[in-house]
Amino acid sequence: MPFFDCRIRQRSSRISTSRIIYVNQTSQPEKYRSNAISTAKYNAFSFFPRFLKEQFRRYSNVFFLIIALLQQIPDVSPTGRIATAGPLIIILTVSAIKEIFEDIKRRKSDQTVNNYRTTVLRDCEWKYTPWKDLKVGDIVRVENNQMFPADMALLSSSEPLAVAYIETSNLDGETNLKIRQGLECTSYLTATAAIRDFQCEIECEHPNQNVNEFTGTLHMHDLRRPLSIPQLLLRGARLKHTRWICGVVLYAGHDAKLLMNSKVAPLKQSKIDAITNQRILFLFFALIVLAVISATGAYFFDHKRLMHAYYLSSQGKGTFNFFWNTLTFFILYNNLIPISLQVTLELVRFFQAVYINNDISMYDERTDSCAVARTSNLNEELGQVKFIMSDKTGTLTRNIMKFKRCSIAGINFGNDEADDFQDRNLLELIRTSDEKASSVKEFLRMMAICHTVVPERDKSGALLYQASSSDEGALVRAAAALGFVFHTRKPRSILVSELGEVKSYNVLNVLEFTSERKRMGIVVQCPDGVLKLYVKGADSMIFQRLRKDSPIADDCSVHLLDYASKGYRTLCFAMRTLELEEYNKWAEEFAGALISMDKRKEKLAECAEKIEVNLTLVGASAVEDKLQQYVPETITALMAAQIRVWMLTGDKRETAINIARSAGLVHSDMKCWFIDGSSCDEVFKKLYDCSSSVQSSTVRYSLVIDGSTLRYVVESKCRKIFVNLALICPTVVCCRMTPMQKAEVVEMVREATDDVVLAVGDGSNDVAMIQAANVGVGIIGEEGLQAASASDYSIAQFHFLRRLLLVHGVWNYERGVKVILYSFYKNICLYLIELWFAIHSAFSGQTIFERWTIALFNVVFTALPPVMIGLFDKPLPDRMMLSYPGLYESFQKRSFTITQFAVWIGLAVWHSLLLFFLSFAFLYDPVVWENGRVGGWLMLGNSCYTFVVTTVCLKALLECDSWTIIILFSCFGSILLWFIFLPFYSMVWPILPVGEYMSDMASIMLSSSSFWLAFIFIPLTTLFTDFIMKVIRTTFAPTPREITYFHEHFKKQSRDIYCELHWRSSVLEYDEISNWSYQDIASEEQLDTVTASEGALLNLKFPCKCREIITDKR
Repeated sequence: MPFFDCRIRQRSSRISTSRIIYVNQTSQPEKYRSNAISTAKYNAFSFFPRFLKEQFRRYSNVFFLIIALLQQIPDVSPTGRIATAGPLIIILTVSAIKEIFEDIKRRKSDQTVNNYRTTVLRDCEWKYTPWKDLKVGDIVRVENNQMFPADMALLSSSEPLAVAYIETSNLDGETNLKIRQGLECTSYLTATAAIRDFQCEIECEHPNQNVNEFTGTLHMHDLRRPLSIPQLLLRGARLKHTRWICGVVLYAGHDAKLLMNSKVAPLKQSKIDAITNQRILFLFFALIVLAVISATGAYFFDHKRLMHAYYLSSQGKGTFNFFWNTLTFFILYNNLIPISLQVTLELVRFFQAVYINNDISMYDERTDSCAVARTSNLNEELGQVKFIMSDKTGTLTRNIMKFKRCSIAGINFGNDEADDFQDRNLLELIRTSDEKASSVKEFLRMMAICHTVVPERDKSGALLYQASSSDEGALVRAAAALGFVFHTRKPRSILVSELGEVKSYNVLNVLEFTSERKRMGIVVQCPDGVLKLYVKGADSMIFQRLRKDSPIADDCSVHLLDYASKGYRTLCFAMRTLELEEYNKWAEEFAGALISMDKRKEKLAECAEKIEVNLTLVGASAVEDKLQQYVPETITALMAAQIRVWMLTGDKRETAINIARSAGLVHSDMKCWFIDGSSCDEVFKKLYDCSSSVQSSTVRYSLVIDGSTLRYVVESKCRKIFVNLALICPTVVCCRMTPMQKAEVVEMVREATDDVVLAVGDGSNDVAMIQAANVGVGIIGEEGLQAASASDYSIAQFHFLRRLLLVHGVWNYERGVKVILYSFYKNICLYLIELWFAIHSAFSGQTIFERWTIALFNVVFTALPPVMIGLFDKPLPDRMMLSYPGLYESFQKRSFTITQFAVWIGLAVWHSLLLFFLSFAFLYDPVVWENGRVGGWLMLGNSCYTFVVTTVCLKALLECDSWTIIILFSCFGSILLWFIFLPFYSMVWPILPVGEYMSDMASIMLSSSSFWLAFIFIPLTTLFTDFIMKVIRTTFAPTPREITYFHEHFKKQSRDIYCELHWRSSVLEYDEISNWSYQDIASEEQLDTVTASEGALLNLKFPCKCREIITDKR
């Protein structure tokens, strides 16, 4: 080991906040992770403990486990020992198979990745080694188009000065190339002999998730050189346009940033799940009450009615018997809580997500991508959204930038009408020797130099620009079009062809852009030796750093306001000439900050602040970012659905307001109220004044606030009044927002209301907002896949949000609610019969049903109807849902309320009463057959069971909004399945040791005329109440859904009749068919009905397009 390592070891031992790596050595100061990865959840030993722990975190599974255990107590369970354990085991087995299948897929994927091969320096020679065998400190050689196997520090490459080009599409979705460059002190490591003898020590930060920041220091002999993002090669990125690179492994395996960012998104629970848990808790307490009441009934029967039966005396055992009876009835009634509900919901939600993923109407040809549901637990939330928090750039706009205008030396250049920048005056001015011409050249020079764009050439030799920012790409292309062509980037210089003359600018320092600084700077040495600082950024940051006598600042401010009013994105450009002595002093401090391991980012920002002063304003640029397709129509539809849309953007206020107007968020009849201030008291006063005006005025207001003002709102007395005011205003525009402030706004609304908040964005700066919302939607856009990867649902275009909410949201919510309510209904309908039988049988605790039929009720005989309802029932066709967005709110009003739950429970109780007592009335006579055979209590129980299965299946049809072949098959097929199962089960015993009481039951039941008469009469009588209620409600209080369906159906029928008449007469021209009216084809009575319902339809506040159906075509 070289001599310097001993000294370094002593120093590094005192550093506990950093990772120390010995490069190209056999040992490390600490034991680091290997490069093998495992994303599997289980192994052979941990599967059962972890799986069972995960399953029994659900209260329903714990409840049924307790019931199953209680059923094992001898003489307690009236339903046998497996009535609950059997279905629970089936459900757990299905879940276990699903988990095992998914884990096997994860293991195979891990094995494939771990066995990828790369070239590593081992035993002084290059060896082809699996990724899993890499270790921290290894020197790895990666060739063109290969992926980096671990997070590495770039040492050298095949290109001059250790330059390498990488693509990070696997990490962030960005396909543009990024440049990386090794340190000058390691760039010589191109020969194997030099690499073999190379040793050093790297001190770097501990593993973390931040892919945009890295801090490290390379120690070699007496040299200390800073390591940062330009030297970092992340696992999963790919080498491009570079024959090979050599790098040292810094973070291996699960310490790599890619793996650390592969964590599960925050767990979100839908409101429907929370409400369901409350309903289950209610039924649990109801179950306890029923058990206690029944045990009390048994107690009184034993001690009051049977006191004369001395031989049955139970003196001294009253309390014990009461407790024992309570357990018995608790077990008897336990199925009031549906055991299959959770599995049914998961199955339904899974296939609903499949529908979303395969909806061809949400396919985007440009990006070749469909909608993706990354979670299915929030499907119902899509139908309950009240607030949408939307990013602007890339979400509402296309993020495809075009340079439109610029302000230079107080002159406004450009043309709003042209697609690209056009101004003959500027082109002519460049060719002159005028003083303003030098300002124009300086401005174009800054556009060509001050950026991080990477140039490359295609096969034809044409110059292409790879830019991580769409703004930068637009500016560089505009400069090239105007004669200042940036064509070569070297590690220490930039080559620019200025009006045909190639000039080289030495890059001395780069002051990187951050969301806090909102600007970037570059220090260059011009060809004439002059040192210049070029800075570009937001006007709010540039203007406060200008020298006081800036002559064009006022003119430029006017131009900026004009650009912003047109919705353009603006940047200001400023410069400063540096004295050599001043620069050298500053550069020394900057170099110290670069190698600092403690708060390097903050120290670099402080250094930048010291030099970015007394700037001279050169000009400003205006870049157009057009709205995405159908954005105004989509926002109009969403607002018609009574969804409030807020825009949260980092752009300046004027730009944000103009885009909001273009998008239809802010209308001409709205008054914008601007909230700003420099203190908490000032902001509070403005909020109070605005609140008073809004409440007392009939004018609609749009609230506008910026990020600097929001600081006073978030953590002060202003918070409550701001939220109350924002909830009153139809539209809120938040500008100059940081990523964390976007998330804070979302959290404020969630805290203040119980409504569902949806956040939609496309960039990494939207991730915090997306994860803070109830539902996060990511746009697959120009800024990569960060937002889409962190979202719950991803779409390619903003206008797909309309279909996602108005169609899939409504369908999923309506289906989900029906599945839950129907599951509660069918269980109560069957198992409450046990209560009526208990009353009839002196609270004996005897079950009326056979134990296996009880176990199979949920998992076999009534399993299909709720699943098919959850998948195929449609409140309305998608065409109607999109044409009538006002229906969205009407479906929300039919939410999962206490009233709705009580109606279903009430009907279930009523149906159970009818089913039991009507069955009792039909089949009570013990002599049912002419040959004198007696059916007994089990005959009554199985008959009643048959009527329950028939009734609940027909009830499913009655509650469906649309009947399909699949739904009809599931309902009638379930009834048929019971009739197939009954004869089979009646013949099982004694072949199998089950069902001894069911022996020959099928022939007894099916040969009874009383049974068949009851089979026809009882289910229809039971559902008669429901049918009458539905007819009365539809006739006298139709829902908006029914009104809409009537009008659409009537209109279609009218057109069909009219077209048929036209075809038969062959007199009218075809164009005259469009002039049909109700009066032409409808009777007077029909017209009265149509007119009455038109008023109700108009009250839904539909868009004008929808109203035309009713008004213009009458």
